[in-house]
Amino acid sequence: MNVELLGLVAGGITSVAMMPQLIKVLKEKNAEDISVVTLLVLITGLSLWVWYGILQNELPIILSNAFSVLVNVTLLICSLIYKKKD
Repeated sequence: MNVELLGLVAGGITSVAMMPQLIKVLKEKNAEDISVVTLLVLITGLSLWVWYGILQNELPIILSNAFSVLVNVTLLICSLIYKKKD
């Protein structure tokens, strides 16, 4: 199996991991159970992976982690919008 293809498939699968959570938040317009701190840590780590991928010229790492950053930033924004203010 082509190593780059393996990286793209693995990255694609892990990149969509947060999509069900994002879809649920968007449908229900409720983000009470979403941890903003966890999202910030995750986005930071994913961004560092993108940077690493750029430095190493590794397309699978760049693409999968950049997509994950996009999904998680969107989830973070929705979380901030839909958190109920007490």
